[in-house]
Amino acid sequence: MKATVFLGGGRITAALLAGLRLAKYEAPVVVHDRNPHKLRALKKEFGVAVEPDLLRAVAKARLMIVAVRPHDVESVLSRLRAARGKLSFVTCSLAAGIPFANLHKMLGPPVRWARAMPSPVARFGRGLTSLAFRPHFPRPDRRLVQNFFSQVGEVVEIPESQFDAFTVTYSASHGYHALAALARAGHSLGLEEKMARAAAAHALGDAIVAWRNGKESLDALLGEAATPGGIAATVMNSMDEDGFQQIISRALKAGVARARQNAKAGRAR
Repeated sequence: MKATVFLGGGRITAALLAGLRLAKYEAPVVVHDRNPHKLRALKKEFGVAVEPDLLRAVAKARLMIVAVRPHDVESVLSRLRAARGKLSFVTCSLAAGIPFANLHKMLGPPVRWARAMPSPVARFGRGLTSLAFRPHFPRPDRRLVQNFFSQVGEVVEIPESQFDAFTVTYSASHGYHALAALARAGHSLGLEEKMARAAAAHALGDAIVAWRNGKESLDALLGEAATPGGIAATVMNSMDEDGFQQIISRALKAGVARARQNAKAGRAR
């Protein structure tokens, strides 16, 4: 039976493997990485098969997940070019910022390319993964990719032109960063550290769950939570006056610029 093969044994691979274990994913999984200690750790924690030899690993693939850093994609794929004629499977890149045009130049047909941007929250089965497919991508292959990522959370399909914007907007780092900042601010006001984290987690996590599960609009919930002239409204107004929205917008634009740098670096090689 053909396997799902991961090229790269880093953090996102570990998160996906944890989510797959929760989902009781039954297909064989093989992980390749150039670092033996990573392979040993993944084999011990998740019981997956590991293969230090790249060509032997990909020979087992029905679905290949390229889960290396963007600047390493070219070097990994270049090692497969000589065997390209024998590689007839679906390949899904998780490399932020590297478009289909670059990937196709690095390793073309008969390999069929998809792109995915999964969240590390997939570790808990609550991920969100965006997918993009090239035009005329075979329907059975599309289902294969969709079904794989649906094991670890929600899946959305978007045009490749929106991939960079999605990447910088959806990251769980926003939540963790906001949680840490809010908890630190509460602690600085005198809240015990554990209580500050609990209060901040409620402000962010429980509020978002309420919005997800309810029927009220976001504007309506904001109005309910922040009575004009009240404490919550005062806090939000102060944040807006200090450029809260502008800070977020500038940060996301910086992230998109970094993704485009990845694409340029790939073209330059």
